[in-house]
Order: sequence, then C-alpha cells, then structure tokens
Amino acid sequence: MLAIKSIDTYYGKVQVLKEVSLEIPSRKIVTLLGANGAGKTTTMRTIMGFIVPAKGEIEFEGRRINGFSPSKIVRLGISLVPERRLIFPQMTVLENLGMGAFIRRDTRKIREDLNHVYGLFPILQERRKQLGATLSGGEQQMLAIGRAIMAKPKLMLLDEPSLGLAPLIVDQIFETILKINQAEGCTIFLVEQNARVALSISQWGYIMEVGELVMQDESEKLQKNEEVKKAYLGGE
Repeated sequence: MLAIKSIDTYYGKVQVLKEVSLEIPSRKIVTLLGANGAGKTTTMRTIMGFIVPAKGEIEFEGRRINGFSPSKIVRLGISLVPERRLIFPQMTVLENLGMGAFIRRDTRKIREDLNHVYGLFPILQERRKQLGATLSGGEQQMLAIGRAIMAKPKLMLLDEPSLGLAPLIVDQIFETILKINQAEGCTIFLVEQNARVALSISQWGYIMEVGELVMQDESEKLQKNEEVKKAYLGGE
C-alpha cells in the first residue's frame, strides 16, 4: 500500500533521514522501532507531507505523493495520530471528531462513523460536550484515534500511542488498534517505543538508528533476536 524509496530528509542543513526505504503491505500492521531522536516521527511527518524529502520517492497505492499537501494526502486515505495527541484543547470532543471529517461531505456516513467511534470508545460519547483540555491523557489518545478514524483512512499512522499512559489504558488502546486493523481492514503503520507490545501486534518490524534503517524482519523473529532483546526488550 505504501512504499518509501531511498528518501533523504533534512531540517535545514541537518540530515535526519538517510536512504530510508520501507514497505507497508495492505491490511497489515507494520511497526517502526528506535530510540528517541532516531528519526521515527520525521518519517511520519515526511509521509504526511509536512516535510518534503530532498531525495527519493513515496508511493501510496502506486501513486507518487511527494510534494502533495497534507490535506491532499488525507483525501487519498492516509490519517495521522500524532505524537502527544495534539487534539484541539478548546474544542469539545464532538467538535474534535468533526475536525477529522472536515474533508468529507457524506453526512449520513459521517454520522455512522461517529457512532462507530463511540462504539469503540464509549467514554467519548459520555464526554462529547466536554472540552478536549478536560480529558485525561488516555481519553485524549482515544479522541486522537477517533479523529483519525473520522477521516475514513485506508492507512493509519500512529506515532507513540502509548506515550505517558497507564498500563491498563495502553492495553485498551492496542486492543482497539488490533480491532481497527482486523475487523475493518485498515492498514496500520505504528511508531512505538513500547517494543514488546508493538512487536506482539504487528506482522513486520523495522528498526531505525540515527536516521537509518538498520534491521527489518518478521515481528516474531525480531522478538527472538538477541540484539533486539538487549536493546529494546530489556534483555529478556
């Protein structure tokens, strides 16, 4: 579904991504692991069009999307759940969800998808009139995922969905990610520092160090790899 081919990305004169190539097959969950500063979020931002790569290509369903605006990329079927949620704090839950559907005109389907989000996260229906700023961290993460669902994506990018959340909420979030993938057929590209959970729900994993991909394999094999165990799984 998505192919990144030898991209270089810069912030000013500083090169952040170096010859990065990866593929995300349709209806699969693929994870990208790496330490802070490795370039994971930059990879997401480059896919979404916030940053234009200096070299290389990004193809979505066989179509080159380099240089497309973020709004055009969303219209093609890619949604981002950004790091630290970035909901609109002074909008209500309902208004935040509505922002996810800003590109759509199918009013009846929007209502159906809103009810679907409430089915996934019943607490959002209870809080629908509350301002985003009044939600807990876990509720804000649910809202960010719900907002992305409202765009009706074929591919959802999730950047550190477990960041700062209690273990019970993390379990709930990842159960929902699995449901979105398995029941709805939405392809998932997951950036996550909780390597154990990320590898347990994905089929394929990439490992990034200082802007370069240094390893890739089936997630099950990465879980058994001694280097991966030492670096990302606590040596177990």
